[in-house]
Amino acid sequence: MRLHFVFMFTITVLISLLLSTVSLAEEQPTPIPEVQVSVTEHSAKFNGNTIKYTVHAGDHFLYDDNQQPKANIYSTAYFANGKPDNQRPILYIFNGGPGSSSVWLHMGVFGPKRVVLPSDGESVGAPPYSLAHNPLSLIDIADMVFIDPVGTGYSHSLGEYEGKAFWGVKEDAVVMADFVRAFTRKHNLFNRPKYLVGESYGTTRAGAMVRELQEGWGSTDLSGVMLISSIVDFQTGDFKAGNDLPFITFLPTYAATAWYHDVIDRSAFPDLATFLQAVRDFALGEYATVLLKGSLASDAERTSVLTQLHAMTGLSKAFLERANLRINEFYFMKELLRDKGVSVGRLDSRYLGKEGDLNANRFEADPSGYAIDGAYTALINHYMRTALNVQRDQRYQILSGKVFSAWNWLYESNARSQGFLNVTPFIAKAMRQNHDFRVFVGNGYYDLATPFFATEHSMNHNGIDPSRVTMKYYEAGHMMYIHQPSLEALVSDIRTFLQE
Repeated sequence: MRLHFVFMFTITVLISLLLSTVSLAEEQPTPIPEVQVSVTEHSAKFNGNTIKYTVHAGDHFLYDDNQQPKANIYSTAYFANGKPDNQRPILYIFNGGPGSSSVWLHMGVFGPKRVVLPSDGESVGAPPYSLAHNPLSLIDIADMVFIDPVGTGYSHSLGEYEGKAFWGVKEDAVVMADFVRAFTRKHNLFNRPKYLVGESYGTTRAGAMVRELQEGWGSTDLSGVMLISSIVDFQTGDFKAGNDLPFITFLPTYAATAWYHDVIDRSAFPDLATFLQAVRDFALGEYATVLLKGSLASDAERTSVLTQLHAMTGLSKAFLERANLRINEFYFMKELLRDKGVSVGRLDSRYLGKEGDLNANRFEADPSGYAIDGAYTALINHYMRTALNVQRDQRYQILSGKVFSAWNWLYESNARSQGFLNVTPFIAKAMRQNHDFRVFVGNGYYDLATPFFATEHSMNHNGIDPSRVTMKYYEAGHMMYIHQPSLEALVSDIRTFLQE
């Protein structure tokens, strides 16, 4: 009996110690890793000039108010060698998602190496892919920092912090602004012109960051923002019941797509730009009036709008009647070429995808996404290992669904005070308070994710000073730079903008 008691007591103590050990292990924060930074030297010719430059690829720890580490932001920074010129701008560059790394702008437009893709909307297929020298890179006139937000690339939370602490409109803007300040201190960039460059949700991020950086004492004043394929006012693109605005703002892109795929009569118009101006006029006039009237619209008014929608989009009158004259973007992508068994792309409607279920309302996947993703994923990893000496075992997160699904879309404290998310007023306020603040906007005609007419609406409202806004258009999609003529035009336009 005594032996049994001793045995049971010993087992109990061991179990207790084991549970205590497990509990302590659970309570311990994740160990803080070592900072990893790779610095490499390079030389190449850009815009006709041979430039020697240094690349800093690696970690940057950010700290909370108690000086405890909260986040590691991975970035790739390009500095031209030589004595810094305080007139030389520094570009802080990021993509969107939310949940996307900076790979697209890094390897598509601005970096010294570029992923080469078919220019005509064709899929790249399987590797090997082509990574080429990018003579169009802006490194001859600007230093550049490509930033991966928390949960993307190699960036992650630290210590007691979790990723979701940074996954939200406000939360993300705060930590990204923290990075800009910290990077500015580290490299003594205080007296240099600074621009935020964002693509897609990255333009939303840029607008929110402008507020975090410029407002209040101790501000970091900016020379401006570059918004590529922008979404700064979500009312223009949120197909919620009762919100008719997206049906108006998407219509010119529907028409451009129909024009590109030759499913409408183009004989009355000499070119795409002239045609789209006619669509704009119709959208803001007769079409907007009928949508606003609702059931008050007469049969004659509805018939006139129906006829013109059919002529401009190529969609059948039966479909348009069933849709109550309101075309949802995903229905359009599937419906336009349904009789051919293909859907058009969302990011770039030049791309076509074969569909398994021809009766479905939505495509099975975005053909303009899976057509290019593999090449960018392979080549950013290849480039970092072979050219930048970045040797890491962890996965480089190209686009994280985990980040997107956990995103807090409220910038304000509650939905009632916010309404639709809109950062355009932050940009307008920055322009009022900083007379040097300018805005560049790049739009793709075939972009069904962030349509150009929606961006025009945002820039024409909210107190934006149009005299300091440069609007440019390209005959490509969301990532207009995968189309060679559009890439060349985009870079030329940005050079002009920076050098004005």
